[in-house]
Amino acid sequence: MYINNNSMSSNVANTLTSHYGNLAQSTQRLSTGLRVNSAADDAAGLAIRELMRSDVTALQQGIRNANDAISLIQTADGALGVIDEKLIRMKELAEQAATGTYDSTQRLMIESEYQQMASEITRIANATDFNGIHLLNGNLSGATHLGSDLTPTGKMKIHFGSANDSAEDYYYIQIGTSTASALGVGNEADVKSNAYTVSTQEAAQRALVGLTQAIVSKDKIRAHLGAMQNRLENTITNLTTQSENLQAAESRISDVDVASEMTNFVRNQILTQSAVAMLSQANSMPQMAMRLIG
Repeated sequence: MYINNNSMSSNVANTLTSHYGNLAQSTQRLSTGLRVNSAADDAAGLAIRELMRSDVTALQQGIRNANDAISLIQTADGALGVIDEKLIRMKELAEQAATGTYDSTQRLMIESEYQQMASEITRIANATDFNGIHLLNGNLSGATHLGSDLTPTGKMKIHFGSANDSAEDYYYIQIGTSTASALGVGNEADVKSNAYTVSTQEAAQRALVGLTQAIVSKDKIRAHLGAMQNRLENTITNLTTQSENLQAAESRISDVDVASEMTNFVRNQILTQSAVAMLSQANSMPQMAMRLIG
């Protein structure tokens, strides 16, 4: 029996430290819900988890980007719907002017409204914008849109992926010009355009052909936008699935199994309590040696 050194107490103290550390780790995992709280818990798992988390957040922002693009397309399509009404009214006016029951003065009255409709088409095309980006005036019909100029032009890149692969992470939205001159209607168009004027019976008859062509041109733009919207909606569905699967994979790596960890917690709690009790007993051993002296 020794007084200067109590190796029994030292051993129990070391055991208590180990159990207490395990108990602290279980407490941290249960309180945070994470199995990996630091690199010391699982260095490789932490690295994989952080990469997955970055991809998940990027994909979620990509979903928002795609939804913004759908809003942009819907804005353009709504304006084209109004332009459609103007073209229909212009064709109605052309039909009215094409008959022989009106004199030149009356046709000039028809012509006045006809040209006002054409001017309104141009105004709508120039005024339709999304976040300051004009949609129907031709700005999105040319080369690649970089978004860095004061007045951005060219087809617009919609980025939704977590990298920068042209085959996987983005594609372009391109919208044709819908001004009256581009559609070939009204006196803003080329003077040789069929739908230039309805001031005479002959010109009104030609305008009927020109307006049909203009409506077809407008419909092609709307059809392209509709197809692009459907594609974006499918992209969003795919991105949502990717995000969900990545989140599930990240959860399996980093989240704690509560049932299993609770078992460890109770075990470590009992071991810690036992070690505390035994440390108290080990510390009392030198007192037994003192009885021999007494």
